[in-house]
Amino acid sequence: MEESIIYAQLLPKTSDYSDWKGNLLQQNWRNEYTLVTSSGNMEAVVCDVVSPEDLLKFEKKYSTELAKGDLTKDTKFEYAWCLIRSNFPDDINKGIVLLDELVHKGTKDDQRDYLFYLAIGNYKLKEYERGLKCIRILLKNEPGNTQALDLEKLIVKAMRKDGLVGMAIVGGIVGGVGLGVAGLAALIGMAASKKL
Repeated sequence: MEESIIYAQLLPKTSDYSDWKGNLLQQNWRNEYTLVTSSGNMEAVVCDVVSPEDLLKFEKKYSTELAKGDLTKDTKFEYAWCLIRSNFPDDINKGIVLLDELVHKGTKDDQRDYLFYLAIGNYKLKEYERGLKCIRILLKNEPGNTQALDLEKLIVKAMRKDGLVGMAIVGGIVGGVGLGVAGLAALIGMAASKKL
């Protein structure tokens, strides 16, 4: 299997995001090493699902800091990052809200991560236009960001697919109406010819 590896860096065996923050690489939460390659693994990144144990771990950390009034941006991001990777739309929406709050206050480096995961969250909810807007803001600041370019392609592909499906539905309805009108005209024509 030939793949050109974008990053030859192996991720550490950890579930702590801060150990490798900023790399925008997928971490496999099953304590295995993972590589992100240019051979279409962006789909694997957006389909990655957080384990229930990790979601609970980061939710507890977030809630504890929030209750103490000492919530750090890293903890807020880690929890949002887990929520974005959930299978449940309510969790993903909650993660998007947290990332929206962070993106306006973050440094340029932090914003890269926030925008990237905002784009993923919106992609997962099929809010493709919002996801595309986020990823294009990231690309405006970092036009050579390979992961962002791959995610942009994935979002555009999904938009095209949904657009074509939408057009097929409209075409089917219009075609059905056209056939109905043609059938009605034929019946009227037959009835008129019988009267003559």
